[in-house]
Amino acid sequence: MSENLNNEELDVRVLVPIERHKLLVKMFGELPVDQSFTFINDHDPKPLYYEFRSIYGDVVGWEYLNRGGREWKVKVTRTEASQGREFTDISTLMDLRKADPKEWKQIVFHRYGMMQQGDVMEIIAAEDPVEIHHIFMQKFEGQHKWIYKKKDEGEIVVHLIKEVKSGLGDDGFSVVNEMDLRPFPPAERHEMFYKAFADIQAGEAFEFLNDHDPLPLYYQMEAESKEPFRWEYLEEGPDQWKVRVIKTKE
Repeated sequence: MSENLNNEELDVRVLVPIERHKLLVKMFGELPVDQSFTFINDHDPKPLYYEFRSIYGDVVGWEYLNRGGREWKVKVTRTEASQGREFTDISTLMDLRKADPKEWKQIVFHRYGMMQQGDVMEIIAAEDPVEIHHIFMQKFEGQHKWIYKKKDEGEIVVHLIKEVKSGLGDDGFSVVNEMDLRPFPPAERHEMFYKAFADIQAGEAFEFLNDHDPLPLYYQMEAESKEPFRWEYLEEGPDQWKVRVIKTKE
């Protein structure tokens, strides 16, 4: 690591979300005690904080230098030495015992949205995360496996395997709105997206452009939407993603 790491700022907004995670997790693993790095993201990276703590333990200093808009700036410090979890049969680890229960769904679905087909997330919790399990059974049937590896008093271990990368099509619809989300900050993008979905009727669709794969948004919609929809990729990067969202009649 560079001796002047504390003074460096890494702008990860140029990377797609999964590459941001991979890079920052690796950087923290190599970070000496009492050293820091600062990174800039285009949305609140709070799920990454819990991923750091899950993998490396309670040794993560996390200081927001700027919140909101296009620029979320965070200073990350390693406060103590620790032995990080070595991954062999899993792709990532989420220890929900270290997280606020109100944030469990955001943490799990945000990270699951970036997983590739065949990836495995290990979830550890003090009690069975039944609400999350039920959402996966209802929304992602046939697309995942939920395997209990341990069910002891005070420790539940689940392996969540992503079996299908969703890319759904439809016909018999009309596109009634098109929009480019790229010029807007993340909070406004989400508001525009949800408003566009609320404004269309069953059998109608809208299309939007984004500067990275909006797959985490798809999984958030799957978990929360009370109205059925389909999600279809029209373009898949590397610089531009175009998605059609159809409100289905079923």
